[in-house]
Amino acid sequence: MSKITAAITCVGGYVPETKLTNSDLEKIVDTNDEWIRTRTGIEERRILREPGKGSSALAIPAVQELLRKKNLDPREIDCLICATVTPDMVFPATANIVCEAVGATNAWGFDLSAACSGFLYALTTGTMFIESGRYKKVIVVGVDKMSAIVDYTDRTTCVLFGDGAGAVLLEPSTDETGILDSILRSDGSGCKHLHMKAGGSVRPPSMETVANREHYAYQEGPAVFKFAVKGMADISAELLEKNNLTGDDIAWLVPHQANLRIIDATANRMGLAKEKVMINIQRYGNTTAATIPLCLWDWEKQLKKGDNIVLAAFGGGFTWGATWVKWSY
Repeated sequence: MSKITAAITCVGGYVPETKLTNSDLEKIVDTNDEWIRTRTGIEERRILREPGKGSSALAIPAVQELLRKKNLDPREIDCLICATVTPDMVFPATANIVCEAVGATNAWGFDLSAACSGFLYALTTGTMFIESGRYKKVIVVGVDKMSAIVDYTDRTTCVLFGDGAGAVLLEPSTDETGILDSILRSDGSGCKHLHMKAGGSVRPPSMETVANREHYAYQEGPAVFKFAVKGMADISAELLEKNNLTGDDIAWLVPHQANLRIIDATANRMGLAKEKVMINIQRYGNTTAATIPLCLWDWEKQLKKGDNIVLAAFGGGFTWGATWVKWSY
């Protein structure tokens, strides 16, 4: 009997209509378009401005697009995993809200938090559910409404982030395509460099935490950049070596869209030409857990069955990882 692998069989995505350009940010904080572009590669990002809407409002249309493209009855979905650090609320899980909204009444689901590596963590988890033979259809969503936790008075962080969602459908495959390997890592010592100070059980919300602006993402940029360059580049190279692959074998690198210089360093470490690297950071900025599936969504028509693809990410925590996918359609 052939080994069961988890194949990505469809991709959906969604970004809000509102654009926040570098020129817009020049009017809010002390920054300029050239500074942002040369240091990050970002030109604009999408923002969910409608009041009373959270990450589920981004994830729902991404999942609905996926269901339409596959002509799939949502009641056939077994499980939905939502990777996010900006859930609608502490509980219930955003995954539950998404399932109810799309009609996935037979699915169970949960949220997974690993910051910018969240999609890879969730993809690996969903892969194991498929490989076990117990589930046939698992949806993995990467979604974040980063505008909800970005301090728009902090010029070092507010230029980086945007809102968006991407979703993939995992199904069993026996034709040697699918998710073939992953290496995932974490290091809690990185917490001090990238975190949210308040809102959890250590520092619950209070008048003091709100007044001190502690409910926004806090980042020590130089330290995070240093760790991210090494982490993403090294683990991607390790994945290739482990599987006896070289840059010549890889059709596409799908990197987390955090910073163009980090992306370039990862591609160089793998020996990849820039033409093999998916980059859309200029349009969406860093959408955290959504960046990788949004790349797959943008490039879906260029992907060919059998293409070797490496997904790579680095996020707060610290978390990082790389995944080898042989494209299935």
